[in-house]
Amino acid sequence: MAQSYEKAGVNLEAGYEVVRRIKKHVASTSRPGTMGNIGAFGGMFDLASLGVKEPVLVSGTDGVGTKLKLAFEMDKHDTIGIDAVAMCVNDVLAQGAEPLLFLDYVAVGHNEPRKIEAIVAGVAEGCRQAGAALVGGETAEMPGMYAAGEYDIAGFTVGVVEKSKLIDGSKVKVGDVLVGIASSGVHSNGFSLVRKIVADNGFDLHKVYPELSHNLLGEVLLTPTKIYVKQVLEVIRNCDVHGISHITGGGFDENIPRILHDGQGLDIEEGTWEILPVFRFLEKYGKVPHREMFNIFNMGIGMVIALDSSEAQRAIDILTAAGEKASVIGRVTDTEGVVIR
Repeated sequence: MAQSYEKAGVNLEAGYEVVRRIKKHVASTSRPGTMGNIGAFGGMFDLASLGVKEPVLVSGTDGVGTKLKLAFEMDKHDTIGIDAVAMCVNDVLAQGAEPLLFLDYVAVGHNEPRKIEAIVAGVAEGCRQAGAALVGGETAEMPGMYAAGEYDIAGFTVGVVEKSKLIDGSKVKVGDVLVGIASSGVHSNGFSLVRKIVADNGFDLHKVYPELSHNLLGEVLLTPTKIYVKQVLEVIRNCDVHGISHITGGGFDENIPRILHDGQGLDIEEGTWEILPVFRFLEKYGKVPHREMFNIFNMGIGMVIALDSSEAQRAIDILTAAGEKASVIGRVTDTEGVVIR
C-alpha cells in the first residue's frame, strides 16, 4: 500500500481493483486481429490478418460532452461509455472505414471501482456493437480536478478501409438522394442547451412527463447514441455509396454539407421521417425556433447516406432488414445552402 500517495488522495489499490473488474468486459470485445492482453503499455492489433491490399487507416477521437452532467445527476453510468464509442466509430464509418480498435480514457477525482466498471462495461458494449476490440485505455485518478462523484470520458478509435473504397464525398453529384437513418434520441450533442431548458423550466430528471410517454426524463435524455457500423458497412458492401454524414453537433446545417462540392446544396423534405418526441419537447419548452432546431440537434436522423436514386431502395431494404428505420429525406441540388421544406 502506497500510504503517502493515498494521503494525497490517490488510491492505488482501487486502481488495481478496477483492472481486475474490467478484464472480463475487455475480453468480450476480442475480434480477429486482436493481440496481447490488457495491462500492456500499448494496445496492439495485427493489421496483416485482415487481408486488406491497400489499407488506409482512419482515426477518430471524441468525448461525450455535458451529457455527463445528466449521468451524474441520475447516478447512471452504464450507458455513457456507449456514447463515447459511438461518437468515434460513427465518424470513421463516414469515410467507409470499419472500426478495428478502441481505447478509452476515464479521469476521476476519486476512484470508485464499481462506477468505473459500469462505465467500462458501457464502453465494451459499444465496442461489441461496433465490432471493435477494446485494446487498452487509461483510468486517471486526479484529486482536486473533479467535483465529488464526477468524471470525464473520452475515446479513440482506428478503422481501416481499402484505398479504392474510401468514401470521401468526391462522387457526390447533383441529383443524388439522401437516405436518412433514424437516431435513438438526442445522442451526444446539444446538451448544454438541453440542460439549460431543463433548468429554466424546473424539470425533474426523475419525473415522467406526458409528452415523453412513460419514461423518466433523465432516462430519455441519457438514451445512448446509436452505433451504425454493422448496418452501414452492409450498405457499403452492396451499394455504390457516394457520401456519408454523421449528424452530430451543428445538426443538418453543419454536417451534411461536409460531403458536398462547391456549388452543391441540399433540399430536405421534413415529414419523410419521424421527428422524435424528445425534440418536440425541447423545442416547445426551450422556445427554440423550429428551423434552428435543425442547426443544433439531429432531429431524429443520426446518419445520412448519399447515393444515386437507383440505389436508394436497395439501401433502405438492407437497413430495414437490420432493424433500422430509413427513408429518403432529400436530395443534392445545384444551389448552395440547406433548404428544409
